[in-house]
Amino acid sequence: MSARATLSLYQDSAGNWGLIEGDALKALAKLPAHSIDCVVTDPPYGIRFHDEAWDGADIHEVVARRGERLSDGEAIERFTTRWAAECRRVLKPGGHMLVFSAPRMFHRLVAGVEEAGLEVRDQLLWLNGQGLPKSRRLPGGLGTTLKPAYEPVLLARAPLQGRLQDNLGVFNTGALNIDAARVPRAATGRGYWPANVVLTHAPGCTDQLCASDCPAERLPETLSRLFYCAKASRQEREAGCEGLPVQSVQIFTGKHHPPRWVRNTHPCVKPVALMRWLVKLVAPPGGLVLDPFAGSGTTGIAAVLEDRMFLGIERQPAYVDVACARITHWARKPRRESA
Repeated sequence: MSARATLSLYQDSAGNWGLIEGDALKALAKLPAHSIDCVVTDPPYGIRFHDEAWDGADIHEVVARRGERLSDGEAIERFTTRWAAECRRVLKPGGHMLVFSAPRMFHRLVAGVEEAGLEVRDQLLWLNGQGLPKSRRLPGGLGTTLKPAYEPVLLARAPLQGRLQDNLGVFNTGALNIDAARVPRAATGRGYWPANVVLTHAPGCTDQLCASDCPAERLPETLSRLFYCAKASRQEREAGCEGLPVQSVQIFTGKHHPPRWVRNTHPCVKPVALMRWLVKLVAPPGGLVLDPFAGSGTTGIAAVLEDRMFLGIERQPAYVDVACARITHWARKPRRESA
């Protein structure tokens, strides 16, 4: 693949979505102030995931001063402050921001976002239950970590301009779209008020039957008021990528998990249904959704399926190819078929 110029822009012919290939900090600095309705993003967690440079060494290189040695937590907090400050600048007053994190780095994310001048509003929990332990297996049944079963999502908001009602009148931002994100109920009604917990089905579940390893199947009936979504299946991950080369990747670590041959090589693909629900919650109808760390493009897919505009930023050329292919594919699907 030939190298591309810094900050290349890819977009659809109708102008409903665009993807900037380039560094997030540099690209954000070029966006006009108060031009974005909301931010929905899954940034680097700073946990050295699979020893990827973008989740460890690159973060340290960007934020460490000459001769300075930072812990991973210090580095990701400082990095968060830098990109979140740019997000605050480009967000309209009252614009919301949803940010995924790893449990052990969530406090660093919150501190960085607050330092950037945004208001922390809530913490959402995405309970997926099917994560694999990334622990060393030690003699005597010992280990070093627990099995991950959830990811926290920070809900923050840019400062309002005046009173909430005035802010809504001028910018159409500042409040959550409660009715749009209500959880359907069996009986006729408006649906349940959206909660700050999301539950995940296994990839193989259908509307009629849950897979044998589905964590949602084992939960009590009282939790039916929460939003449920399936984990991203292989079919969902690969849809639209048929024209990309097949590559061998190690999605899971350990000798019991051999490499997989895939076209979508991104290791952290979020479910489309989850991202659609989050977009509906914070993006005003017809609004512009920004994802500074677009990855494989799932936020963009969610935005176009929910009739919002989308602008993503991604620095890895391979992931730009994947994101463009996936968003293009899903943008062509009628909404009733892709819900």
